[in-house]
Amino acid sequence: MPECKDKHVDQYDVVTVGRIGVDLYPEQSGVGLDEVETFRKFLGGSATNVAVAAARLGNRAAVVTGVGGDPFGSFAVRALERFGVATEFVKTVPDLATPITFCELFPPDDFPLYFYRAPVAPDLMIGEDDLDRAAISEARLLWLTASGLSREPSRSAHHAIARARRDRPGLTVLDLDYRPTFWPSPDEAAARIAELLPYVDVALGNAQECAVAVGPGSPDELAARLHERGVELAIVKQGPDGVLGSRAGDVVHVAVTPVAVVNGLGAGDAFGGVVCHGLLHDWELAEMLEIAGRAGAHVVGRLGCADEMPVLADLLAPTPEA
Repeated sequence: MPECKDKHVDQYDVVTVGRIGVDLYPEQSGVGLDEVETFRKFLGGSATNVAVAAARLGNRAAVVTGVGGDPFGSFAVRALERFGVATEFVKTVPDLATPITFCELFPPDDFPLYFYRAPVAPDLMIGEDDLDRAAISEARLLWLTASGLSREPSRSAHHAIARARRDRPGLTVLDLDYRPTFWPSPDEAAARIAELLPYVDVALGNAQECAVAVGPGSPDELAARLHERGVELAIVKQGPDGVLGSRAGDVVHVAVTPVAVVNGLGAGDAFGGVVCHGLLHDWELAEMLEIAGRAGAHVVGRLGCADEMPVLADLLAPTPEA
């Protein structure tokens, strides 16, 4: 694997923008929330999880987000610090509550989510005036999320950051991250995503998320449509059918890593952290996606998300024979 390229001492490797919150996950599996007796508390939020995953792999990472002026907000900031993620771009919105997310556990493939983000989540209140544009523009890789486009002022902040980086050497990645409860309709999500795609180097999502962004089709068709929108690297995750990666005529299909599933949430964020690391270290596409799949498998075999992000040694260790 190639070594990391030279960088400025004060330059971030990875800056993510988007959700943060507290995950309350049940300690009882196979029952609904109305029957759960105890929960465990974890740091959560997709963009936050990706920042943690990237930091665990040795990258200098930060997250642009917002928390409420409540104890859960304090917990989230302390957890970021514990995981080695910079908090200088975390805004506190005193009159809002830090989001809470519950899930139900029905392995291997059913994990309903319940988002408590009313009246609005602090991470969607990040506006253009809250941005350190110089530091964010200089990051070697910027990770944006489609859910951050669902409401102003977050939407305008995403566009401001992306425009500021257009002529910079770093990479801009868009996690298609479609959550129906955040949007009035799939058509509205598609329109907002379409506005940002011209500024994006890499786009990734599962087949449903890609279809919301560019219309339904096979994984190859979805990747081709993302390329037509200007995306250089398209990654289409297909659950148990593996993942497709397409870049400059190089199309690879990578199988999943078998694992006994405990909680399917967080796998995509662990995958994303490895994608960040692999892009920054010039990994070959197939190698990057294979190791990213291992990271996802590592997390789904555990209850938590951010707390369970692997270190590189976990992913490069020989796979035990069946």
